[in-house]
Amino acid sequence: MRISYIIPCYRSAETLKAVVDEIDDTMTAIAEHDYEVILVNDDSPDGTYDVIKTLCQEKSHLIGINLARNFGQHAALMAGFHKANGDIVVCLDDDGQTPAKEAGKLIKAIKDGADVAYAKYIHKQHSGLRNIGSKLNDLMTQVMLGKPKKLYISSYFAVKRFVAEEIQRYEGPYPYVIGLVLRTTKNIVNVDVSHHARLNGASGYTIGKLFALWLNGFTAFSIKPLRMATLVGAASAFAGFIYALYTIFRRIFIQPEGYVIGFAAIISAVLVIGGLILLMLGLVGEYIGRMYITMNNSPQYVVKETIIFEQKA
Repeated sequence: MRISYIIPCYRSAETLKAVVDEIDDTMTAIAEHDYEVILVNDDSPDGTYDVIKTLCQEKSHLIGINLARNFGQHAALMAGFHKANGDIVVCLDDDGQTPAKEAGKLIKAIKDGADVAYAKYIHKQHSGLRNIGSKLNDLMTQVMLGKPKKLYISSYFAVKRFVAEEIQRYEGPYPYVIGLVLRTTKNIVNVDVSHHARLNGASGYTIGKLFALWLNGFTAFSIKPLRMATLVGAASAFAGFIYALYTIFRRIFIQPEGYVIGFAAIISAVLVIGGLILLMLGLVGEYIGRMYITMNNSPQYVVKETIIFEQKA
């Protein structure tokens, strides 16, 4: 059985070698498996790709992929999936927080019958901002993508070959691996693993990147936001109709003389309704814009260079 490891790399020049060494030590202990490690440089501004080239020159089981620009973590994962040929594919981070020494737990869960195994951290070591983003993302995947409430989603997971092949089939310009997994199978389990502090540096996720990931998640694989917009519009229209009836009733039966609708109430209603209309138009525009970009065949990623041991030889 062959195991493929995929590691999206960004600002990890100081940590990547330790992560690869930990994978090597882990797979030495699981001697019955052949394996490969695919390192995808997401146009990191530091010396990450130089480290990848050095590692690939030293180790025959490593494959280095250099993307032409920064496409994001999920696009980097897609590049790795298209290169991986293992019976089980394991995805993990480049910062040492996802312990490669516990990959055997994920592999065992797959061999025991699960289609997908996600690591569930006993004690998370992420920053406060990253934890808030994770909670929002978890709520979004529950509401929009139908994720079971008790299922914990993380960046450390393993999938069977057929799941990896189904992920590869997606050709849209906005990949969201979690959505691809959830629409492929429901046979998903959690495996308890430890979670380490970062070996070096800080997380590359900013508020903007977390928001973009969250927006991509609920617009790429669900039309529920559009249905929610319809419901909000219907509720606003119904509330306006009721208020109009109330105004007419009050004008005729309660204060026939001198009843004047308050200026503040009118402005508030206009601002609320106008804001809702603009919000819904923006949501529709987001969907239309994504359709336009998809029709133009915008790529998920662009590979600038690939390093394989046999090519150097």
